[in-house]
Amino acid sequence: MSLECPLCKSADIADFEQDRRRRYFRCQECYLVFADPECLLSPEEEKAVYDKHENVVEDEGYRRFLSRLATPLMEKMGEGAKQGLDFGCGPGPALAAMLEEAGHQMAVYDPYFAPNLIALDATYDFVTCTEAIEHFYMPHREWRQLLNLVKPGGWLAIMTKLVIDAPAFKSWHYKNDPTHVSFFSRETFRFLAERDGLDVDFVGNDVILLRKKNE
Repeated sequence: MSLECPLCKSADIADFEQDRRRRYFRCQECYLVFADPECLLSPEEEKAVYDKHENVVEDEGYRRFLSRLATPLMEKMGEGAKQGLDFGCGPGPALAAMLEEAGHQMAVYDPYFAPNLIALDATYDFVTCTEAIEHFYMPHREWRQLLNLVKPGGWLAIMTKLVIDAPAFKSWHYKNDPTHVSFFSRETFRFLAERDGLDVDFVGNDVILLRKKNE
């Protein structure tokens, strides 16, 4: 089977792990771990899984979870209202609501729950992408899209669980969600930052803040 990395397009791919449901491969160039493309769900199957999620805007526990990204992002951006986009907001755009409550102007986009294509024609001071990047079937496309949405000097704020190593991956619950197909690591984000001219800051175990350099 001929494979290429769905993120950087390298053909230097190695077997990484196999469980009862899927094989996983790792790119030797950018270190992305990805599920066997033959096991990807159809759009209908994928949405059926998402419809089971219960992310409610007013849920305090969910807001605390999202504050792990929102708080350091706002500290980095400093004073003043900014224009932002929550990319992959899901059925309950709690993060957008939190950032609006903090004084920022927010747009939302989600291919299933907020297919607002007009929002993708603008550029923003910051773009957030929480618990979404691991769902990307073609992350090379969405990554380029995310970067194009951020103004020079702006921020891309991502939340996703990170791959540590093969032994940890073997028993990792995160890979068991059938809609989780692209697994990033610190090495992956460092590769992208160097390639695309970004400054990268890792906050805790699952928040990545990337700043687009001024042109």
